[in-house]
Amino acid sequence: MPPIDTSPEIILLWALLGYIIGSIAFGMVLARVMGLGNLRSIGSGNIGATNVLRTGNKKAAALTLLLDGAKGAVAVLLARAFAGEDAAQVAALGAMIGHCYPIWLGFRGGKGVATFLGILLALAWPVGLACCAAWAVAAALSRISSMGALAAAASSTFFMVLFGYGEMLLLGIALTLLIFWRHRDNISRIRAGTESRIGQKG
Repeated sequence: MPPIDTSPEIILLWALLGYIIGSIAFGMVLARVMGLGNLRSIGSGNIGATNVLRTGNKKAAALTLLLDGAKGAVAVLLARAFAGEDAAQVAALGAMIGHCYPIWLGFRGGKGVATFLGILLALAWPVGLACCAAWAVAAALSRISSMGALAAAASSTFFMVLFGYGEMLLLGIALTLLIFWRHRDNISRIRAGTESRIGQKG
């Protein structure tokens, strides 16, 4: 097996490839293909699974969730296979940024929760599973999707340390900050008691 090329040029290439993979807007694609309308004019106007659910189509929402998670995982696994762990982490960050700020949607993308969880499952599955559990518990207790997202992100670096993935901490911090930044309006609505509940339309 030939040695893995970890030159800066290759690492940068994987960051770009991760961005391209991450910027595929599956929510928009599925909404158009399944005749659900323009997501920008529905609910929060977001392109993620939570807003797709507001169309009333649970199948489309589930597919969006799975595909948005899968694209983060694919970016990581491809980079790891061809260029090693450093490239995998860089591709992970690229995929997350691509989902949140896709160039072909005017840098107006999603909030990155499914992609974040897909990335963690591919990078370190114990951390990913623990964060999925944190999301599920917080979302179930509060009936607020964004609460689940914030809980998963806030706990991710703790789980990285707990399960022995300290080399991922910088990436974990970056992803957590990005999740919180993308949810800044949700945080304001949670504080005001006006945040939408899971399954609520409009």
